[in-house]
Amino acid sequence: MLRWLLAVLVLANILAFITMRGLFGPSPAAGPREPNHLNRQVRPEQLRVQPMSSTDAADLAVVGGPAPIAPVAASALQ
Repeated sequence: MLRWLLAVLVLANILAFITMRGLFGPSPAAGPREPNHLNRQVRPEQLRVQPMSSTDAADLAVVGGPAPIAPVAASALQ
């Protein structure tokens, strides 16, 4: 039983390798996914990148820092 499972897994790996090498055509990730996306943008020259203010940054979680304490009121169960 284990030999059959091993054989099926080896064949599946070989098929995946052959598929990624392009036997059945190019992979979907080989080219642009939305080639006309940039052409359909409305007024791309008006896009501006602005730095965050300190009030906006206060709402974001700090990666690696302690989790903020949630303002939840709890009462004893009766």
